[in-house]
Amino acid sequence: MATVLAFDVYGTLIDTHGVVAELEQRLAGQDRSDLAPEFSRRWRDKQLEYSFRRGLMGAYVDFSHCTREALEFTDRALQTRFSETDKDHLMGVYARLPAFPEASAALDRLAEAGVRCVAFSNGSREAVEGLLAQAGIRERFETVVSVDEVKRFKPDPAVYAHLRYRLESEPGDTWLISSNPFDVIGARHAGLHAAWVRRTPDAPFDPWGIEPDITVSDLDALAERLG
Repeated sequence: MATVLAFDVYGTLIDTHGVVAELEQRLAGQDRSDLAPEFSRRWRDKQLEYSFRRGLMGAYVDFSHCTREALEFTDRALQTRFSETDKDHLMGVYARLPAFPEASAALDRLAEAGVRCVAFSNGSREAVEGLLAQAGIRERFETVVSVDEVKRFKPDPAVYAHLRYRLESEPGDTWLISSNPFDVIGARHAGLHAAWVRRTPDAPFDPWGIEPDITVSDLDALAERLG
């Protein structure tokens, strides 16, 4: 069976901090534009935290709901006093985030090598389809697999089992590609191979005794290793 690479979307293919420029504009009126990177970081961290908490509670909602709640929390925490119009606009920007610069060419190299590529995300299928399309990389993927189909969030083992079910693949032929250590650990725990895209050179990996099969700096390096 051919190897299949399942790419995490947010933070791996798509730059979640692509919202910083818009945040700078929105905060300029408060003379706080320098707060934009911190706002973006906290927003993303809280988005993931809320998905983890909802997973533990068995209180699943669409991932965009976690994103909106995280935006509301970050606005309160940093006292940025965004209006509802501002928040609606920022959610719209989040739906149009850019792909990382090397993503398109790296995916082309993998396709030329005959590697199957799919997108695998906490986001709903509709949201991910739209996000990848506007970023110009949807056609590089055979399909989109969303956790929404099983109403669980990564790193629940059920979502990795569902990925294999959808792809009709064996664990040894299935690779998760992710910049998120929790996702890599979840996939390895579920018996899949996993590559960690370590986009920040000094980022530590969680000391759980479960390591990625390979670590790469970006998707170009991934294509060199697995293409």
